[in-house]
Parts: sequence; C-alpha cells; structure tokens
Amino acid sequence: MNPRSTCIGAAQRGVSNTVLLVLIVVVAVVAAAVTGLLMNIFERKQEAAASYTQLVEVTEDTTDAAKWGVNWPKQYGSYLLTAQATRTRFGGHGGSEALPEEKIERDPWLKRMFLGYAFSIDYRDRRGHAFMLADQEQTERLTKPQTGSCLHCHASIMPLYRSLGDGDAMKGFAESYKFSYKDLNAKLHASGHAHPVSCVDCHDPKTMQLRVTRPGFIQGIQALATSEAAVPHLPSIERWRASSRAKPYEPNTDASRTEMRSYVCGQCHVEYYCSSQMPLTFPWGKGLRAGDQEKFWNEVKFASGERFFDYKHAETGAPILKAQHPEFELWSQGVHARSGVSCADCHMPYGRDGATKVTDHWVRSPLLNVSRACQTCHKQSETEIKARVDQIQTRNFELMQRGGVAIVALIDAINAARKDGAAPEQLRAAQELQRQAQWRLDFIAAENSMGFHAPQEAAMVLGEALDYARQGELAAASWRSPQAKPVAAAAAVAPVAPVKKP
Repeated sequence: MNPRSTCIGAAQRGVSNTVLLVLIVVVAVVAAAVTGLLMNIFERKQEAAASYTQLVEVTEDTTDAAKWGVNWPKQYGSYLLTAQATRTRFGGHGGSEALPEEKIERDPWLKRMFLGYAFSIDYRDRRGHAFMLADQEQTERLTKPQTGSCLHCHASIMPLYRSLGDGDAMKGFAESYKFSYKDLNAKLHASGHAHPVSCVDCHDPKTMQLRVTRPGFIQGIQALATSEAAVPHLPSIERWRASSRAKPYEPNTDASRTEMRSYVCGQCHVEYYCSSQMPLTFPWGKGLRAGDQEKFWNEVKFASGERFFDYKHAETGAPILKAQHPEFELWSQGVHARSGVSCADCHMPYGRDGATKVTDHWVRSPLLNVSRACQTCHKQSETEIKARVDQIQTRNFELMQRGGVAIVALIDAINAARKDGAAPEQLRAAQELQRQAQWRLDFIAAENSMGFHAPQEAAMVLGEALDYARQGELAAASWRSPQAKPVAAAAAVAPVAPVKKP
C-alpha cells in the first residue's frame, strides 16, 4: 500500500469529520435560536393578549391609586413620577422637597390684578398630579372662606358626591357648593377617599375603558353641544347635532376614543366658576373661546339679581371675572386639536414595555419628552422643535408682560380719578373695561402652555386685553368729559366662520 495515499485518505476522513461536527453545531445553534425566537414570539403574544392580571378587585369606590397599581404596575409606576420636580423655561413645579415659587412675587402685576380675591394671597407655580389635593389643603387661600366646590377637580370625589346625593352623584355635586371647603374636606377624609384624582376618575373599573365622571364637565360639554359654537375638532358633537337629538349628548357613549383622550383632561383643565353663590359651572353654553365665555358670564345672574362676577377689585371696585386654567379651551382653537391630536398624545404619550403599548402616566410637559411626545409626528431634530416652541412662548410671554403693565396703569388711572373726585357712575366705563381687559389677560396667564396650545388665538386675546386696558386708562382720565365715550363695546372681534366641509 502506498503510504502517501494512506495519509491522504486519513486526512480526508479527518476533514469530513470536522465538517460534519461543524454542521452539527451550526444546526444545533440554529435550532436553538429558532426555538428561542418562537418561544419569545409566543410569550410576547401572550403578554399582548393579556395586558394585565387582575390580582385585586377594584370598584367605583376604589379611590386609592396604589390598589389599582397592583393590577397595573407599569401605569402606576409612571404616575408616581408626577411627584418629581420638573421644570421648563416658562413653567414647572417644585418636587416633594418644597412648595413651588409664588407667581405673584415673580410677577407683581398679578397680585395687583387679584386684589380682593384670595389669589392675591397665594398663587404658586403648578406641581404634579400627585400633589393636587395636598397643595390645595395647604394653600394660604384657605385663610379666606372657600367653597366645597373646589374639591371637584382636586380629589377623587365621586364616592362623596354619591353619599351626599343618596346614591345620585349629580345631586350630591349640586349640593357640594353649599358646604365650606373645610367641612367638605373633613367629610372627604372621614369617608376614606382623601386621595388626589385617581384611576377610577378616568377609567371604568370593570373594562378599563376611558370615561368622564366629573359632573361639571358632563353638564358643560352638553351645553357646548346644544350651542351654535363651531367645534370642528369634536366630530362626535357635530354628528350629534346632525341627529334627531332625542337624547342629550353623552360623552361616554357618543365620543370617540381620540376625543376621550382629551375629555378626561378637560374634566379639570378648564375655566369654571368655583364659589359659594351657585354650583360649580363650566361656561361653555356659547362656545369655548375667551369671548364666548365672557358673553356667557355676562348673561348669568346671581340669586340676588346682580350680574355675575368672581370678585370686586379691592382698589377700583370693578366686578372682575377670574379665569382658572383654560387649557382645554385654548387647545381647542389650535392646530393640534384640528388635526386630531389629543391631550394625552403629547402629555401622556404611548411607550413600549415588551410587547405591550403603555400610556405614560407621568403627566408632564412634552418638552421633557420630545422623542415620544413630538417626534412621532414632527421629524425635525429635538433642537429645532424646542427652538420653535421657545419662540412661540417667548413672544406670548412678552406680550403678556405688556398686558400686565397696561392693567396696572388702568388701575392707577381709576384710583387717580376717584381721588380727584370722580363719582362711581363716572368710573363705570373704566371699570367695565378693566373687567374686559383682566378677563383676557388672566385667560392666557392662567393657561399653562404659555400660548403654545393656540399661538394665534392667544396673541389675539392678549391684543384685546392690551386694547381694553389702554381704553380704560383713557376713560378714567377723561371722566370729566361725559361726551367722550370709549369704543370698547364695539371693538369685539367677530369670530371667523369655519370653512364648511364639502
């Protein structure tokens, strides 16, 4: 036998064995990888099919968010982050370590505007949802009489409303304004429901579907539906208007899920009356714009027959309208609302946790979460997006500050006229202009987007505020000349009719 051929044969057999071994290893690795992939896909499908496991029962009376958190730990975990301090250039709040900064010290014209009202005592930057009840219980505004209506938006109040109304929450709500804040808050604590707005206020405990519970919102949105105000951003109301209207508009059954993702926020982030002369009221019967709401309030009368006002200015005596925080209303006039973008899309954007799509319950400024809040639609860089927002907010801020200067000048002019001997009837025109100017300035100052929700609408409202304030200053200066009539009453800008759909 040829030794050389023998060596070659042995080498070939070795190579064959090595190749075979390599193939076996490769096949084993591929098989393991495919098996792992299939198992992962199966687990993710199971995870997506069962988004939560109900470990504890939650009901209409489960107002403690921590109990819901047992079933929905991802959402609850992000909600707990609302206790953290977050700040942007034009807004933010302190964390648990301290109360936020006083707005009335940073902008003294605010304090001057609110003289005669408790906001001149204590008016701070906002904090997160976790503090909404605690901050209200601590505010120095409680040194003045306050109504139980104030708990409507700061507590998980529905069980208490049902108790007050013998099972009927609407009846209980209608009675709540008759209680002082101190007394109704004591009832809230005694009931075991002294929690800030909780999961049950926005979710059905049986289905977890979004819903609205607040009586003030339900009555307000029904009044809006029956009005003639244009609401192209709320197609369900347009559909209801085109129907037989056999039943009142019902947001929980008539609205789309997209609309509900704004409605749940609109339960509280709105303008409303909250005092002791009548039940809490959303002024939406003529529309959502500042001028619409002013018309609504001007037609409301107290039981005494006196025209509605929130307070009388301590220096001038003018009957003032105090805006609360009309984020829902200003958003409704902006391009995002018209484009079908909800409040939650920007302030509670979706995120991924494994195979599950989860709504982020860390409610905060989109500027702190640009990648998920903005860049899902806007493909510009984060730097560019922030620059655009900053430009809008800076211009709004500067215009608002000019309005503050004008309001102070108007107050000074009325005081000077009174000192010079002007009678009350000779100051009525200036006082009415103060009411108009302050309402508009406060509408934008109290709204928490610094004009971003609807930049052109905000600029228009601030422009009207400036105009009315300067007209009021002239009216006060010319009190000796009754023939000099201010033109403010005729200066109201009629809303532009919306483009009709083809």
